[in-house]
Amino acid sequence: MSVRVGIDIGGTQLRVAALDEKSHILRRESFSNDHNVGPRENLRRLADAIEGWGLEYEGIGIGCPGPLDFAGGQILNPPNLPGWEGFPVAEFFRERCGHRCLLNNDANVAGLAEARVGAGRGFASVVYMTVSTGVGAAYVADGQIVGGAHSLATEVFNMIVCDAPSARLGMNPGALEDQSSGTAIARMASQRMGRDVAAPEVFALADGGDAVALAVLEHAAECLARGVNNINAVVDPDVFVFGGSVALKNPGFMDLVFQKAKRYVLDPDSLLFREATCGEDAGLVGAALLV
Repeated sequence: MSVRVGIDIGGTQLRVAALDEKSHILRRESFSNDHNVGPRENLRRLADAIEGWGLEYEGIGIGCPGPLDFAGGQILNPPNLPGWEGFPVAEFFRERCGHRCLLNNDANVAGLAEARVGAGRGFASVVYMTVSTGVGAAYVADGQIVGGAHSLATEVFNMIVCDAPSARLGMNPGALEDQSSGTAIARMASQRMGRDVAAPEVFALADGGDAVALAVLEHAAECLARGVNNINAVVDPDVFVFGGSVALKNPGFMDLVFQKAKRYVLDPDSLLFREATCGEDAGLVGAALLV
């Protein structure tokens, strides 16, 4: 039996799993990410878990928030991993576990999972988009992640989709993530309503006919549709697969995005949307598929 190890590094949680050739999870462990001890001690616990399983495996794949150096296997300066800047994570596992180790962006590995074993299975080219706290994307062609010359392909979060001031330092004015993410929806609604409103409440208010909530979601959907059109114009994928809490928990919102996007693309009949199916394990599955 062919076994591969997948690791999912997050700002709050670290997960590791052993998967078989059909991407079924055989063993798994999870740990909190302790920001007081740094990357080496955090990753030591994952390595201990892998060695404790006593399994024969082919290699280790890692999904991690970017920006990253894929080829060098190095974490650069992800904002939600303080103290991990410049850490050679692939080298750490190669030296500790004695196996080859590959690193890629967390959205990319989730996209790889969806393309190979999830909602995009059977399609030659898949764009995976996650709409949650932020907005991310991956492009998988013929079963392989397209990373680009500098590991920056499909970093769509900063794509300009409207005329609006920058909401955060370092973000482009009118950036996709600043207009269509769950964080953006909550921010825009809070500003208009004069009180703190979380994204789930905005959707609930819209379901009840609240005019402000409806206007916020109309804008967010319009900007996300423009992002879809921009990607489609460059990549022309067989299918778009959407994941993330905002997309998966609000099908009516995604229907609105789809209808808006069809107005922009050159061939509306070619536009195909699918709902992600790999769930919370997409990061682990996709990481293992890197091997």
